[in-house]
Amino acid sequence: MSQQEQDYSALFEEIKQKVADELQISMIAYRTWIEPMSFYKVEGDVFYIEIPSDKAQLINYLIKNYKDYFHVCVSEATNHDYDIRFITRKEEDESSLSSSVSVDHSELYKQANLVSKYTFENFVVGSNNSFAHSASLAVAENPGEDFNPLFIYGGSGLGKTHLMHSIAHYIIDHNPEKKVLYVNSETFTNEVIEGIRSGSSAALNRLRDKYRTVDVLLIDDIQFIIGKEATQEEFFHTFNVLHDNGKAIIISSDKPPKQMETLDERFSSRFSQGLQADIQPPSYETRAAILLMLSEPYKNTICAVPQEVIDYIATNVNSNIRELEGAFNKVIYYSKINKKAVTLEMAEEALKDIIYPNAPKMVTPQIIIQVVADHFGIKAEDITSKKRTSEIVVPRQVVMYLCRELTDNSLKNIAKVLDKKDHSTIINGITKIQDEINNDSNFANQIDIIKKKITPS
Repeated sequence: MSQQEQDYSALFEEIKQKVADELQISMIAYRTWIEPMSFYKVEGDVFYIEIPSDKAQLINYLIKNYKDYFHVCVSEATNHDYDIRFITRKEEDESSLSSSVSVDHSELYKQANLVSKYTFENFVVGSNNSFAHSASLAVAENPGEDFNPLFIYGGSGLGKTHLMHSIAHYIIDHNPEKKVLYVNSETFTNEVIEGIRSGSSAALNRLRDKYRTVDVLLIDDIQFIIGKEATQEEFFHTFNVLHDNGKAIIISSDKPPKQMETLDERFSSRFSQGLQADIQPPSYETRAAILLMLSEPYKNTICAVPQEVIDYIATNVNSNIRELEGAFNKVIYYSKINKKAVTLEMAEEALKDIIYPNAPKMVTPQIIIQVVADHFGIKAEDITSKKRTSEIVVPRQVVMYLCRELTDNSLKNIAKVLDKKDHSTIINGITKIQDEINNDSNFANQIDIIKKKITPS
């Protein structure tokens, strides 16, 4: 690396912060999108920014939302008008994906029964789904070779269908000659029933030809065919034909095979041949990141969603992603029909039949920070800042203590929320507050008051 590139590498950390300041984005958005980026190289008038390989499929999103800001900030910082290219390590010797030619595969998407919005590009990866996402991407890159079959399981509305459509979109985009078919188990069952009802061998042959000649078969909600003998039998033979011929099979269910009580052993053994990947309910950070992505198209309109509304929805709608998106869409619709800007008060009104003010709320570090800040009369951002004045240090330590007491966050996560490098700082803070509670009854009462503000019940 040349001296110039060494200088640019060091300078890039400042550039990232400048972009974040220009965009006025939240810490969650910064950590999700900008913080993982790094300077890669300069070549002629091109400034290459490396992104992690797990965000390769989000490159169009990065280009749309951040490229112009990086162009301005890089040009100002380097005093040179560089073109910006995002690149992953494995593409280092290739042109940036941003310059690739877009091919219209809309007819292939239609034939495969795909929903256009479900792609890897707009799938938000969090701790709850990172393994399933990685496995899905691996299957998409090498269908029929890696993890065959891929069995994705998890509760309703957590993103299983999104991942399956993402796999199918990716395969069509990169291997349009492959025949891809997505179907839910209800459709598959109805087609089997219709084939049997017709009493025609030709109808059953057409059904088998449809499902057994594809290169990639994706069947959603497989649990609904369990117990339907004819449908099970048809799928069993379809599975065997495809698998024996090296074709890719992706299946989703609400439970792993071993927990499907009425599942035939022959299915269980075949489903276990490949890879099982679960999706858990999204964490607060993932929910907030999803809402931030949903809010991007509205940021320069009357429907622009402020951070406090993002926090409100992410905190109170925590069951699944489908309900999260539903709540968000309701706020946007409420704003449009009333022709009013989105505010916290308006969001509370729009979601009053979804979020009940008197219902117990999930306690998050963000809620604790805000309540503690209000109690001590300081700003919430002061608690997560580098300030070490006495009026900030004690509230910060109180936050450490309450995060440990009232949430299931690890010391490492608490340190991350408070922007601390070492969780030993968190341990020291917790210890100091505990000692103060043991030795000062007034201080102990003050902590009880804060606790009741956070959890009124």
